Amino acid sequence: MSDDVFTLEANPVHLGLGARVYVEEPFTGELAWYEAYGARRGDDGDEGRLVSMHTFDAPWTSWEMHPRGDELVVCLRGVITLHQERDGLRHTAVLRAGEAIVNPPGVWHTADVDGEATALFITAGAGTEHRPRA
Repeated sequence: MSDDVFTLEANPVHLGLGARVYVEEPFTGELAWYEAYGARRGDDGDEGRLVSMHTFDAPWTSWEMHPRGDELVVCLRGVITLHQERDGLRHTAVLRAGEAIVNPPGVWHTADVDGEATALFITAGAGTEHRPRA
């Protein structure tokens, strides 16, 4: 593999101002990773986007919400059941490979998977909040 090739699951990218793409540090899944990312790319404000890919084999353990922009979720492999809380109601969508959904700003969301599933996320992450899944 050449020095320019990377895997998106290992190294998410930031889409920044001026149509720039920045390969990020290796992803750890820890809150500290997101904090360091925010410190590096926070100057892009609401226009910056985090592009990441994750494989899941269990339901998410928390809800999340992005208050300042849309998040695009694309199922690449497997089946993902995405739950959104909108207008006080829970909406559920089942995504199969090649299907996508948008999490609008301010919408809390979480997911379940059937077996193992991989998804691509393009996220306006500024101000993201999390809460435990009950």
